[in-house]
Amino acid sequence: MSPNHYQILGIAPTALAADIKRAYRQLVVRYHPDKHGGDVRYEEQFKAVALAYRVLGDPGRRATYDFHLAQAARRAAEAARPPQHRPATQHVYGVPMPPPAPLRTRPPAGSRERHYQRIPRRPARFTRRDWTLTLLLLAGILLFTMAVKATMDRVTATSNYEDGLRAYARGQLTAAYSFLDEALHFRPDYAPALRRHGELELLLNHDPRAARADFQAALLQPQPRRAAADILGRLGRCETDLGNPAAAELSYSRALALDSTLSAAYLARGQARLLDLHQPAPALADLSVGLGQRRRAAAAVPWHYVQVRGLALTALGRYDDARADYFQVLRARPRDGRTHFLLGKLAARTGDSTSACEFYRRALGLGYEYARTAACR
Repeated sequence: MSPNHYQILGIAPTALAADIKRAYRQLVVRYHPDKHGGDVRYEEQFKAVALAYRVLGDPGRRATYDFHLAQAARRAAEAARPPQHRPATQHVYGVPMPPPAPLRTRPPAGSRERHYQRIPRRPARFTRRDWTLTLLLLAGILLFTMAVKATMDRVTATSNYEDGLRAYARGQLTAAYSFLDEALHFRPDYAPALRRHGELELLLNHDPRAARADFQAALLQPQPRRAAADILGRLGRCETDLGNPAAAELSYSRALALDSTLSAAYLARGQARLLDLHQPAPALADLSVGLGQRRRAAAAVPWHYVQVRGLALTALGRYDDARADYFQVLRARPRDGRTHFLLGKLAARTGDSTSACEFYRRALGLGYEYARTAACR
């Protein structure tokens, strides 16, 4: 028996299309006539391989070939079995038996004959499950949109805040204020932007009320202790400018509770206690601590607060210590008319009218017009 197409390609009847193609390519290369000098045997084998692939490579031809191959195998099996019927020449009761009917076959059904009846189309109906899935899908889309918007707002706010910081560092306060305002538009609770925005409200717009609102909003957000202390110190300054000395003292005290090294808070609280609350003893303690911290940090001496400490010492009757503070300021700033005026007030308080008149005259000469009201006639 001649080999069938599967045997020619050396594959199993159940081989996949990829296996058939792979076997064909290998055998084409092996039996190609050009490779064997035109040998007739290889040419015949090459043609057999090409024919086998042409049949097995096409799904329809392969189905027909498989069907005929199965029929041939069945006929061969039936021919190999001994006949179970009487031969045509045998007679039964004197009547000859008819010959067996031929086996009738047909090619396998094609792709167009696979469905023998149409499936009726049913109208779409929305069930409760469909409504639930639709609502869940819409909720997911809404949540995703909100998440994207929140992320974009956060990124935009951060970008504007960084631009504002760069403009602030270059001294471009108007541009910095605009950038920070834009950052707060996208993220109103952005604590660092609120803090810098409040600073610019004081420096640029001189609006302590708006600055206080920014600082209070920043304090509502989680803050590092040092940052919160700094914001509280600036909030105390706003309260002082708005004429709320008790609230200012409370803000300074809260700032120092968070950061006891904040010399600016000590100095500002000392000034508020002396000038607004008329508490010279606590004011002197705060001013001394704040000035001591500045001295130990090798920072610039805030001579204004040295003058304020002189006022506290004067209120407590420590005139020599007050005079020492005033002369310390005078050595650093000899043309400060206010210091001469304060020395005149101290001299007048101790009964030295001649020295008082001389200090008032010097203060007027240096342009401190407030000394005119106390000048000697």
